[in-house]
Amino acid sequence: MSNLKNVTGPLSANNPIIVQILGICSALAVTVKLEPAFVMGLSVMVVTAFANLVMSLLRNGIPSRIRIIVQLVVIAALVILVDQVLKAFVYDVSKQLSVYVGLIITNCIIMGRVEAYALGNKPWASFLDGIGNGLGYMAILVIIAFFRELFGSGSLFGIKVIPESFYEAGYSNVGIMLFPPMALIIVGVIIWVHRSFNKDLQEK
Repeated sequence: MSNLKNVTGPLSANNPIIVQILGICSALAVTVKLEPAFVMGLSVMVVTAFANLVMSLLRNGIPSRIRIIVQLVVIAALVILVDQVLKAFVYDVSKQLSVYVGLIITNCIIMGRVEAYALGNKPWASFLDGIGNGLGYMAILVIIAFFRELFGSGSLFGIKVIPESFYEAGYSNVGIMLFPPMALIIVGVIIWVHRSFNKDLQEK
């Protein structure tokens, strides 16, 4: 049951973006289209899961004075591997993500989960915690990108979904959706909706 909670908890009750308010910068930067948002979320999930796994395996053998350095080395190595895989298999998306893949190294979610969970728990539980937090992060990115691409470009995953007849009748894409502040507004709306259904998260 605990392992299941590690995966499902970050999807809603303990979501890294809308509850812990972590990883907001990338939510603003890579959510203009669904495809890069999905790939970014998947990349963060992979890095978080394996960083948790490796650090949990090494936790008893790392001197506390070099703990942060070891964490950064492990995370950086994983990010480099992910970046090379993206360049090899989804080069166009890799170009769209640009420097943001490299900046996964500084993502607060990854360091936070290593510090808060992996260094005090067993490898399998830590791996699942990384999967859960990565999924929670990816879910919010995908929701934001869905609305931004749909209303900003009239497409989803680059495929036009708004009929041409709508445009002929006077409909036009909402260009402002493609600007970074709209991502922040959408995050705010998601937080508002989420907390309206989760009374325990509301401030007294």
